[in-house]
Amino acid sequence: MSPRPGPEGRPSPAERAEHRPVTSLRGVGAALAERLARLSVRRVSDLLFVLPRLYEDRTQLTAIGSLQGGARAAIEGEIQLTEIAYRGRRQLLTRVSDGSGMLTLRFFHFSASQQEGLARGTRLRCFGEVRRGPLGLEMVHPEYRRLTGAAMPLEETLTPIYPLTEGVPQGRLRALIQQALRELERSALPDWLPGASALPPGLPSLKEALVYLHHPPREARLAELAAGRHPAQRRLAFEELLAHHLALKLRKRSLKSDAAWPLPDDPGLARRFLGALPFRLTRAQARALADVHEDLTAGTPMVRLLQGDVGCGKTVVAAAAAARAAGAGAQAALMAPTELLAEQHWRSFRAWFSPLGETVALLSGGTPARTRRSALEAIASGEVRVVIGTHALFQEGIEFARLALVIVDEQHRFGVQQRLKLSEKGQKEGRVPHQLIMTATPIPRTLAMTAYADLDISVIDELPPGRTPVQTVVVPEPRRVEVVARIAQACRAGRQAYWVCPLIDESDELRAQAAEETAARLAEALPGVRVGLVHGRMPGAKKDKAMLAFQAGKIQLLIATTVIEVGVDVPNATLMVIDNAERLGLAQLHQLRGRVGRGTEASSCVLLYRAPLSGLARERLKVIRETSDGFEIARRDLELRGPGELLGTRQTGLAQLRVADLMRDADLLPGVQRTAELLLGAYPEHVAALAARWVGAGERYGRVG
Repeated sequence: MSPRPGPEGRPSPAERAEHRPVTSLRGVGAALAERLARLSVRRVSDLLFVLPRLYEDRTQLTAIGSLQGGARAAIEGEIQLTEIAYRGRRQLLTRVSDGSGMLTLRFFHFSASQQEGLARGTRLRCFGEVRRGPLGLEMVHPEYRRLTGAAMPLEETLTPIYPLTEGVPQGRLRALIQQALRELERSALPDWLPGASALPPGLPSLKEALVYLHHPPREARLAELAAGRHPAQRRLAFEELLAHHLALKLRKRSLKSDAAWPLPDDPGLARRFLGALPFRLTRAQARALADVHEDLTAGTPMVRLLQGDVGCGKTVVAAAAAARAAGAGAQAALMAPTELLAEQHWRSFRAWFSPLGETVALLSGGTPARTRRSALEAIASGEVRVVIGTHALFQEGIEFARLALVIVDEQHRFGVQQRLKLSEKGQKEGRVPHQLIMTATPIPRTLAMTAYADLDISVIDELPPGRTPVQTVVVPEPRRVEVVARIAQACRAGRQAYWVCPLIDESDELRAQAAEETAARLAEALPGVRVGLVHGRMPGAKKDKAMLAFQAGKIQLLIATTVIEVGVDVPNATLMVIDNAERLGLAQLHQLRGRVGRGTEASSCVLLYRAPLSGLARERLKVIRETSDGFEIARRDLELRGPGELLGTRQTGLAQLRVADLMRDADLLPGVQRTAELLLGAYPEHVAALAARWVGAGERYGRVG
């Protein structure tokens, strides 16, 4: 059980120890403290949470004669010779023998006193990586100690290797963490979780977990530690996820205490907007819009995530919200991640709003200067009440008359600061804008409740009628010719197709090269087909031109890297070929497949793969073939724990997790939510301390989605 405050509300000795600045440690001055701050170390207790990135076994010595190149080992021997050599650069060479063999220690950076300390006859214990050099086996800049007098005992536990920052060597950091661990022995760190009932079964106390992770016993299972699955790591991961979850909940409370513009639909613009649509909203769209309208009538800011699968109709819900803001005499701004998407949204909004007499302005990097000037004037005066744009919306010189609603599309494409800046533009007369955040990344409910604890969530879980399900087939590479023939057939029938190129390498240059080579081969194989190309290294304007030509039907086959994952709407595109599909994660495959099946014609997605398939790749392809439900795919993605992340790290308030991993530790989340409710209800005084330990600064970022 954690300590209660001392008499008259004064902090207990343990709490005081937790808040002591790192400069109170021996040998830590202002300069070292500044360097430690880069590792998020400002207090003595912060050192305990700088966890090893790996461990080395120095508990036993290896005979020099049995060393292997590439191994990391501890050896002990006597110096036979130390000399300065000039082989390309000045270096210090020390030859050490233990009777079974000879090893060279090579130092490129050394002092005169270090050279004196490595005199012939001195006994050393060294640890480092063994490699083959010009004189045989050697270690370059090993860690070493001189042995004098009595035998020095070997390490009893595994040696931690910590993440480093410039100016803080491994040995120095290790010594500082040792000091912090000694303090932990003297005055226990407060454990803010109220007893074992607040923890999942089988997890140790905070102190036990920290001591174990800084000094695991020699019999510790290194594979389990490397995978982050040891109970000690899971204990810290649980507390970290809990702290972030609580911080997000506190930020939500804080935001809800602000004032926002209530947006009543008195003139009925939102009602007229819905009545003028050439289609009826689905039940799921109507439900989400009801949530949004209820939020917008309140005098506190809406902070809502609108989550739905590709093509479920999130944009029209956002447009109806914008109509409500405009009808109330205020302004709405929609921010899209690319100029292409901004323009697509603008066209949709313009078609919907023009019959209602509302002008929709477009502001992006490509807006001509004269058009931009007149748009800026109309926005500043309040004459234009609906604005669509890219990050250009929050640049200097853009003033809104009364920005009451901010809509962010595909929010993980924006940094937190960008969303914050746009939100700050609307702060006037002590009021902040409402925020509606749209994402097509389906996230399982448990994960969303933790990752988005600062947001209310609406889910659109059905597709509009008339959408034909995409038939997905998995085809091996030797049948590529059949796939090319299928493209020719689709194009002859007046349809269009995508060919998504493999991610052979992380390098943009190699991706571009692969796309160009594929385009040339397909153009040769399909002489009557108009082929276009889009890849990440193309200038934005050229990329947009190709996408718009495809949208207009001037290009029949578009060869692309995964830049089309979030792309334009082309209802006539009915065939998608994903080359090297085994290389992509489930979420990415699903997003790409969502580019087809957007019209009434039957559509297909061909997953072309190269054998042999790994077990994980085979399972991914099976899942994507069997279901088109994004939420089911997200659930299976979580089970498979593949590299395709459901959550971009910057997408959530959980951006800087030190120990936890949302995917790996998803099974801890239900317990995190239960314990959060317990703390908020029965132990509110623990909440701020727990959040401060793990989250620290950056509170203002909680004010955006």
